[in-house]
Amino acid sequence: MSENQSETHTMSTDTLDAPILVLVDRTPAGAPTSAALGLVSVARRLTAADVVGLVPGDVDTDTSVALAGAGASRLLSADLGGRETVAAVAADAVVAAVGTVSPAVALVGSDYRGKEIAGRAAVRLGSACAADVGDLQVVGNELRVSKLVLSGTWSTTMTVSAQSDSTPVISVHPSAAEAAPVTAGGAELPVEALDVPLTAEAAAVKVISREVADAAAGPDLAEAQRVVVMGRGTDGDLDLVHSLADPLGAAIGATRVACDEGWIERSAQVGQTGAAIAPSLYIGLGVSGAVHHTSGIQGAGTIVAICDDSEAPIFEMADYGIVGDVAQVVPQLVEELARLRG
Repeated sequence: MSENQSETHTMSTDTLDAPILVLVDRTPAGAPTSAALGLVSVARRLTAADVVGLVPGDVDTDTSVALAGAGASRLLSADLGGRETVAAVAADAVVAAVGTVSPAVALVGSDYRGKEIAGRAAVRLGSACAADVGDLQVVGNELRVSKLVLSGTWSTTMTVSAQSDSTPVISVHPSAAEAAPVTAGGAELPVEALDVPLTAEAAAVKVISREVADAAAGPDLAEAQRVVVMGRGTDGDLDLVHSLADPLGAAIGATRVACDEGWIERSAQVGQTGAAIAPSLYIGLGVSGAVHHTSGIQGAGTIVAICDDSEAPIFEMADYGIVGDVAQVVPQLVEELARLRG
């Protein structure tokens, strides 16, 4: 793997002639997540060969049809005993699937778990690993992947040969994994069972319990198309944030300061040391726009900023900005939304 600094991406219509493996994350209801469908769409664009979906657990008809519609041509089902949330277990599944498929590259999501999966799998495979990749292109027989670094102020491009003896594992940023429109009436794919031998490290970890925190009870932050973020300027008024987020069907995120103050749980943090998000609409409430936060919203579509500091850095990247007290502006926005909706 080689690396060079770059600020532009070259579009290419080249494709690989080898399979690509995609780890398919699922919702609590068992459906493929939108991020997983996005990864399948990315893989289909990159190769003329099979796109192989690695699905933890049983695969029902709806899941099979959805993945086929997104571009998958082959499915592997791995019975992980409900332990797929353990990164070490999922990494073992990726390694087993690579041994079965011999793909040019394996793609996983880029949340905390996905990055750990990518690193663990790459170490076991003796291959390369790239995290938070935001752009993937095929040039000749090479896969070129780019990512933002230095808090989003610079870009690096890494080149992976598709002819290498080992399979690189790449975690893909949400901004690069937006799902293409799913083809209607997709055919159900046959499902192949995959045996996954667990390493001692993976077998030693057991999930005792899981729960969804109150503030995250709405749309999933990593996948939401609309996100409202609470910053220092909200003074911890979570009800105010919900008053805008709920009518929009938006997920709630937060800056590091808001989490440090205990206003909201750490899982809501967005930024360099939190989640990277790529919603179509981002609304920052009392967010100043420190670089460690804005590095996590590089993939956002429309950015709306409401802040009482006219010099706040967030206004430099905002598509729409309102200089004012969020406690006064937000109720007016909520009232106008209600009026427009009748």
